[in-house]
Amino acid sequence: MKPSLSFLKIWQLSFGFMGIQFGWGLQMANMSPIYEMLGAKEGDLALLWIAAPLTGLVVQPIVGHFSDRTWNSLGRRKPYFLVGALLSTLALIAMPNSAALWMAVGLLWILDASINITMEPFRAFVADLLPEAQRPMGFSVQTVLIGIGAVVSSSLPWVLANWFGVTSETGGLGKIPQSVRLAFYIGAAVLFVCVMVTILTTKEYPPADIEAFKRLKAEKSGFGTNLREILGSIGAMPARMKQLAWVQLFTWGGLFCMWTYFGPAIARYIFGAVEAGTPLYTEGTEWGGVCFSIYNGVALVMAFVLIGLVHKVSPKTIHSVGLLCGALGLLSVLVIRNKYALFVSMAGVGIAWACILAMPYAMLAGCLPEEKMGTYMGVFNFFIVIPQVIVALGSGWLVTHLFRNQSVYAVALGGVLMGIAALLVRRVDYEHQPSA
Repeated sequence: MKPSLSFLKIWQLSFGFMGIQFGWGLQMANMSPIYEMLGAKEGDLALLWIAAPLTGLVVQPIVGHFSDRTWNSLGRRKPYFLVGALLSTLALIAMPNSAALWMAVGLLWILDASINITMEPFRAFVADLLPEAQRPMGFSVQTVLIGIGAVVSSSLPWVLANWFGVTSETGGLGKIPQSVRLAFYIGAAVLFVCVMVTILTTKEYPPADIEAFKRLKAEKSGFGTNLREILGSIGAMPARMKQLAWVQLFTWGGLFCMWTYFGPAIARYIFGAVEAGTPLYTEGTEWGGVCFSIYNGVALVMAFVLIGLVHKVSPKTIHSVGLLCGALGLLSVLVIRNKYALFVSMAGVGIAWACILAMPYAMLAGCLPEEKMGTYMGVFNFFIVIPQVIVALGSGWLVTHLFRNQSVYAVALGGVLMGIAALLVRRVDYEHQPSA
């Protein structure tokens, strides 16, 4: 039996996730505007975003599988935290210096691959170190830290421009504002420091039989053997994991619609901007970043609520209600005309986001074999990235031809998908185990 950990230890083992989310938050709030500033058309945005899901699809199961078979002086998961953090830091510094669209697209591939190397083992890390009863709380604490990172990072360009006088003028098409550049530099430093805190303050449990672990690693070395084992794990997924997979497919399809189109939709639908690169467009996309901070702020508060709530209420019930709140939040954007009223919409999304970051993993971890925790957490990521690939490939056509370049309807489509996910949660076979 794994010993229960103190709240401080649980906080420390997830602290790196705050830095990772700082990187994600900057990306989510700013990449679509950056692409348009560098000359991309609105209908092409989703396809340009495809780097994020594709790199996750490839990188996460591989990293998860090999982290299950790693043990050295740093530990099992921590070597991957360190390598990913170094690469992510460099990519964040380079991104706002993109001089052309192709350069920004290429750097997004590098950034996403690097963040995925760091991020994937963190899910398994919580499951590795916490007993079953503490895992819901562990993932909820992780959500708190994710929320802190996301709140600050999403609104950072706006804060730098409006509180510290950093210019947000684009200087025309092809120029990235100084406020965005500085935000990415700050994000690079925060990501690296946060990950290092987890590496330096947390100790991993070694394999119970280190000699047997080494023999197993030697027997199962080689690309073909490892590939077969990953594919075999997919075929042998526990029933609960398969049920949760359907929930994830619709959830993350909805989220990708929001992340891709929310900023441009607000700039045009609420602020009335016509072209990218204009002051009005910049003002609108900066406000989109503020809205992202609002939903992340609500998620942060909700995560504290979840820490107490998971002791009494099943993660299954919490997740279903949370997704329904997110669906209503995204759909409400269709009827809003005031920029401040968007905060109400984002409150619903924030409740959903807090649940999305914690509850599926709390339900999943208990049905997975300990020796394949990293592999299955990586495989579970398939059902996060596959819907994003589908949306990336198909939503551009929808926005251009069906929605007549009105990206606000793509945001509403995200609400529909999230509502379906809320219904699918009720099919998950999960029995709640209250913790003391």
